Amino acid sequence: MDHNLWIGKALEMAEEAFEAREVPVGCVFVRDNRIIASARNRTIELKNATRHAELEAIDAILADRQLTPDPSAQYPLANTTLYVTVEPCIMCASALRQLGISEVYYGCDNDRFGGCGSVLGVNSIAHPAHPPYNAASGHERDAAIMVLRRFYLTENSNAPAPRSKANRVLRTEIPPAKKVSKDDRDETRTREP
Repeated sequence: MDHNLWIGKALEMAEEAFEAREVPVGCVFVRDNRIIASARNRTIELKNATRHAELEAIDAILADRQLTPDPSAQYPLANTTLYVTVEPCIMCASALRQLGISEVYYGCDNDRFGGCGSVLGVNSIAHPAHPPYNAASGHERDAAIMVLRRFYLTENSNAPAPRSKANRVLRTEIPPAKKVSKDDRDETRTREP
């Protein structure tokens, strides 16, 4: 698979989220070398903190009988790959595992809520019912970080008491990716620079 092509499509969705004044996270789900769903965050628009890009796309997949012809299938995302600009949060990483996602490629780590190893390795911890999935970071990492930085420079008119951001400056230097020792990672999780 052409990882750069697919993560580029996810970045387009993140830019769409940015233009809509949402936290700029975008994703695409790929099966048989074609996009079966794409989405962006809609948490502000829908006033629902659970409407992350991944869950928006999952809902579209599950609602389409052509994409999930057997509604009783245990793992409707089997043979499906997710490309997302930011590491899935713990909630999304868990949903992906329960639905049997094959693998996840993402741009940058989510050091506050990451469910693929930054905070909790939901994708790889032992589970009695759901198989683990591989998650790899670093795909268009700099671009993913920059769209987030651009967003966090703007005022959030939906915040209860917005803090002034008038004196903030866009930092363009991106620090190198964290080095993860072999002891810190298990067999099902990889990080790419």
